[in-house]
Amino acid sequence: MSYADAVYTHGKVFTVDENFTIATALAVRDGLVHAVGSDAEIETLIGPDTVVTDLGGKTILPGINDSHLHAIAYGLDTPPLSLDVSFPAVRSIADVRELVREATAAAEDGEWIIGTGWDDGYLDECLAEAGRTPTRWDLDEVSPNNPVFLQDFSRHTSWVNSAALTLAGVDETTPLPPGSLMPVGEDGLLTGIVMEGAQALVQRVLPALTRERREEALRSAISILQSEGITSFTDPAIGPGGEALAGGAMGAEGLAVYADLARRGELGARVNLLLLPTGMSGSAEDFGQNLADIEVPESVDPRMFRVLGVKVFADGIPPSKTAWMHEEYVGGGCGSLCVGGDTDERQVYEVTEMVRIGHESGYQIGVHVTGDRAIDTVADAIIAAQNAHPREDARHYLIHGDFISESTLKRLADNGIGVNMNPTIKWTIADLEVGVVGTERAAYEWPYRSAVESGVHLMSSSDAPVTPPDWRQGISTMILRESKASGAVSGPDQCIGLADAVRTYTINAAWQDFAEDWKGSLEVGKVADLCILDGDLETIDPHDIPAMQIVSTVLGGEVVFQRVAESVA
Repeated sequence: MSYADAVYTHGKVFTVDENFTIATALAVRDGLVHAVGSDAEIETLIGPDTVVTDLGGKTILPGINDSHLHAIAYGLDTPPLSLDVSFPAVRSIADVRELVREATAAAEDGEWIIGTGWDDGYLDECLAEAGRTPTRWDLDEVSPNNPVFLQDFSRHTSWVNSAALTLAGVDETTPLPPGSLMPVGEDGLLTGIVMEGAQALVQRVLPALTRERREEALRSAISILQSEGITSFTDPAIGPGGEALAGGAMGAEGLAVYADLARRGELGARVNLLLLPTGMSGSAEDFGQNLADIEVPESVDPRMFRVLGVKVFADGIPPSKTAWMHEEYVGGGCGSLCVGGDTDERQVYEVTEMVRIGHESGYQIGVHVTGDRAIDTVADAIIAAQNAHPREDARHYLIHGDFISESTLKRLADNGIGVNMNPTIKWTIADLEVGVVGTERAAYEWPYRSAVESGVHLMSSSDAPVTPPDWRQGISTMILRESKASGAVSGPDQCIGLADAVRTYTINAAWQDFAEDWKGSLEVGKVADLCILDGDLETIDPHDIPAMQIVSTVLGGEVVFQRVAESVA
């Protein structure tokens, strides 16, 4: 008799197989799913050394795959390594000022004060006064001598004080990178808000990250991910193009940190990387040269760590009005591409060339693209590259794809191209977007049902640290489309069901990883990556899904997280 190492009974086992079968029991042997079935069937596999867990109606899912998050940046942006200025930790500019005042009082004169997560859609002063935004003068009073750098929740906008601008040598005459903004007030002075590539003007003078600090941040992030039931993730921006992003967290040295932990068997999650040859405002020439110069480390275990592809930045984001749109935003403007070039035509050429270079170099390509006009441009570029240089199963995909049209979804599906969407960002900004793109477009943003019906490969992710890696909130949002701020339903016609929502975090994400044959579902022979939830996911009210606790996380049959306060027994 081939006894199991571990058996789980009397639960809800979401196999996420082709039929989305839900069983009651599961057996694990040698780190793999050994059997799935009824309690009676699986209990025959219990031997003298088998660890038996009575689930008592709890749910087992395949290990969650957050297929787009920035782990090192997330670790650096998480307390105690960074001030938490996100909602609901702060609810006003006054709250932010108080946190900065306290941090300044505890810091040495001239030491940087760094924080992350603010959102003017949740700051009382901005809600009370039309047109009110955070300014450097809000920070100057509480931190006149310490430079302050606070990134917003999206990481596409930062709020700095006068000391930071002075240290960076930035003023009203400073040339801006393409697609960037630094607003000025009625007095013609910089307000202290820097957007898109302009952030690099200040980030370049932030304290340099040490290798040890990067490793500390990565370990911290993975520990949090394990506590969220996440066993796989893709970090989509590591390389020379990341040196000016997130304070250097996405820089080239991060590649070595990942590789070293993988070689030592200390990653604690299955990781795939996209290389970032150039950041925002880069050129195709630099993209190609930098990509050729990157030394990709060999992996001891490709099921634990792989460099799969390259990332391209095409445009910005809708809340900043930097996504490239066909129709104008509320108040005017259509945004733009964020690559080098003086004209739309030149920028389209640069993006198209980056895609071609990545494709011909044999990499999977993930393109950050949010506006509908930019999305159409990127779809054209990927399809043209595939047609000119056919490759079997390239699995390129769009990252975010906020305003992707139904016709473009169909084109992607027909050409084997995926799209990676962000339900937790939808939840966070749904109300804000009405004032940016209008009611109709805001409701359509992230069209999940249209994507499912098109047959496109559809993944979901948090984009942490943009939003926390809370996939349960993501599933609830895909089902309900309710917003964080008001609870209003945003685009009810784009709701999807539980099965399709779960697939986006499991088997579909495994497709993105070229790994659906060995992970992403609980079928015999696949890795025993498990997420155990306290409750019945099949019958629970979708509103209550975000409150479901992670009881245990299992990676390759080994428990990597166990909630102390709540055992599974």
